[in-house]
Amino acid sequence: MSTTDGFRADWAQKDFYAELGVKKDATADEIKKAYRKLARANHPDSNPGDSADSKAKHDKFKAVAEAYDVVGDPEKRKKYDEMRELYGSGAFPGGFGGGGGGFGGGQGINLEDLLRDQAGRGGGFGDMFGDLFGGGFNRQGRRQQQRHRAAKGQDVETTATIGFTDAIDGVTISLRLTSDAACPDCHGTGGKPGTKPKVCPECEGAGFVVASAGGAFSINETCARCGGRQLVYDEACPACHGSGRGTSARSIQARIPAGVKDGQRIRLRGKGGAGENGGPAGDLFVTVKVSPHRLFGRKGDNLTLDVPVSFDELALGADIKVPTLGGAPVTLKVPAGTPDGRTFRVRGKGAPKSDGTRGDLLATVEVQVPGTLSAEARAAIEAYRSATADKPLRSRLFEEA
Repeated sequence: MSTTDGFRADWAQKDFYAELGVKKDATADEIKKAYRKLARANHPDSNPGDSADSKAKHDKFKAVAEAYDVVGDPEKRKKYDEMRELYGSGAFPGGFGGGGGGFGGGQGINLEDLLRDQAGRGGGFGDMFGDLFGGGFNRQGRRQQQRHRAAKGQDVETTATIGFTDAIDGVTISLRLTSDAACPDCHGTGGKPGTKPKVCPECEGAGFVVASAGGAFSINETCARCGGRQLVYDEACPACHGSGRGTSARSIQARIPAGVKDGQRIRLRGKGGAGENGGPAGDLFVTVKVSPHRLFGRKGDNLTLDVPVSFDELALGADIKVPTLGGAPVTLKVPAGTPDGRTFRVRGKGAPKSDGTRGDLLATVEVQVPGTLSAEARAAIEAYRSATADKPLRSRLFEEA
């Protein structure tokens, strides 16, 4: 059976509506709902193994996917309905034939011969099914090129380094991008500027050639000589060597959202390469690198800060003022007897979250031992040592050992 552009002639005998369990006049939403229900129930991931039941569900999944691919697309559905109506009316008593024989018994009609004959008469079935089967035929009986489809532009990847504060607050940066584009010298034709094109002799202007895929199957392959452009030039463009492609360099302004993390990948829709044949532009993916801060660190949506304190502040208790990132200082109330390394949580002073709230500031106190002591300070510490001499801190180590 010949196949082109994903369609097969034998689909005229398949009832895709019955496969999905919907009526012929079902709405697009009803078709989609039915497909999703059947796909979930029969998906291979939900039915692992090689049992007969699993294989049956796998086959059912393929069948409903094939059905939805046609009737789930408005244009394909319209063509399919027209073909089914024509087939059901008895216009093809032996069925559609792919190589002389019909489907379902009897002598069929070769669909491609029929389309070719009708094309020679100026229309008819060739016009009706031309789009459905991947292109009609010209008056010489050769396939015409399919209408060029709009294609999304190339996605572009880049890396940007921003400061720690910019990552918390958000920032707009300038990016210099290089992406694939039509050759600026020949504007994508592949020919030397000033030379005239001619119809490609290999595909005769179709842009593709029909190649056998074994048995009765055939596939369309892009013409190697013209690259699908239908035209060739006696002299290739010296800039792109006939490829028709080049590179495009441009600068754009990109907004990096507040709260972005180091290594996070940001997607900017429509900021990639230009589309082809009226298609949308590709996307830009920016991997963000965040420079470290001299004081603050980050743990998820929380900011971290190491706060130096003295022994007496932890032993006796104290009110300690600490900075926040980009805001007013806050005061930590340190209770008497606080151990070294304790972390205090300051609510709402961290990084922005996706829901609009903010994380917290985690301030960890660390005792700092002075490098030098005044005579008065030394005397005070020696007095403290004498006062606590009868309570050695390490006696338990030896008891447990």
